[in-house]
Amino acid sequence: MKHLSDPAYQQRIADLMQGAPLQSKAWIAFDQSVEHADNHLPAKYRELTAIAVAVALQCPYCIEKHTVKAKELGISREELAEAVMIASAIRSGATLAYGLQTMEHFRKA
Repeated sequence: MKHLSDPAYQQRIADLMQGAPLQSKAWIAFDQSVEHADNHLPAKYRELTAIAVAVALQCPYCIEKHTVKAKELGISREELAEAVMIASAIRSGATLAYGLQTMEHFRKA
């Protein structure tokens, strides 16, 4: 997988932003407000949350970005592992919930 800094990806980003400039600017502003604002959660917790979500959603770019940033903020290997396992548990729980819906559809059919 190519890195986001790869020139080919940079061109795709530029194409996307040129194609939808209003939405792109709004998304960037939203993303920055979440990542850089002094809110109630400390930066370390925000990064661990971002890692868990990125793992659950399987976004390799987000995983890299937030893991590097979290390490810079001083997270431990154990904190990282726990965040990953929480994401794994939630993801498997969601899969089970969809499985229960599937069973219900089967029962009704």
